[in-house]
Amino acid sequence: MRTRPALTASDVQQMATACRAEADKNKWAVTVAIVDDAGALLYLERLEGAGPMTAEVATAKARTAALTRRPTKVWEDLVKDRPVMMKFPDNLPIQGGVPILAQGECVGGIGVSGVQSSQDEQVAKAGLTAVGL
Repeated sequence: MRTRPALTASDVQQMATACRAEADKNKWAVTVAIVDDAGALLYLERLEGAGPMTAEVATAKARTAALTRRPTKVWEDLVKDRPVMMKFPDNLPIQGGVPILAQGECVGGIGVSGVQSSQDEQVAKAGLTAVGL
């Protein structure tokens, strides 16, 4: 039988703490969403000052990254050349979502929304770094 890695509650908390620290360090009001490999929400935190819409956007970015196993920046770039990619189901092609890859497997995604897209991605990547990914 095949075994594969999966996120633990501890992993999610470490990633969330690192994302929050990166946002706080830069004084960015963002929302952080972490999902599992199927896009189910495991964690959502809207930091003080983050707009209401950021919760939906961060979650959609995290789901897109997890379900497609690619950073959302990849989809943002693809849409420029192939607008039909906007029709891809459950796809939010805006930078700021990154897949969580462990041992060559996608185990989830982190999505951030609230500042410039590249800054959102910076916060999300801080979460990956916290767990050595």
